Amino acid sequence: MIPVMMALAMAVGSPTSPPTVEGTWHNPKNSVAVKTGACGDKLCGWVVRASDEAQADARDGGTPKLIGTALLRDYRPSGRNTWSGTIFVPDMGRTFGSTLKLVDANTISVKGCLIGGFFCKSQTWHRG
Repeated sequence: MIPVMMALAMAVGSPTSPPTVEGTWHNPKNSVAVKTGACGDKLCGWVVRASDEAQADARDGGTPKLIGTALLRDYRPSGRNTWSGTIFVPDMGRTFGSTLKLVDANTISVKGCLIGGFFCKSQTWHRG
């Protein structure tokens, strides 16, 4: 009886785990879904779903197969709930310096910048 009571007390008293950046995220147009996870000691994200239009745009940019492509590459922690790495933009066929910030349990902000942090663009992605 005591082990059962202790298990119940531990379950009730256990803190919830903090939100994680790992999971599946959807871009603002919901045209692409990216699954994030570990790639060695870094964080990466791969396309797991893409609309026909997104796939056509990627092909036009020189990426023949969008699904399976790593968009988020080599992110390392760079602050509280923030990671820095590179983002591949398939419709441009280019890679840019990037930061990813976990805004809340269901929202990330992804920002990519040209040289030296100038000419940046941000998007808000939601957990799927």
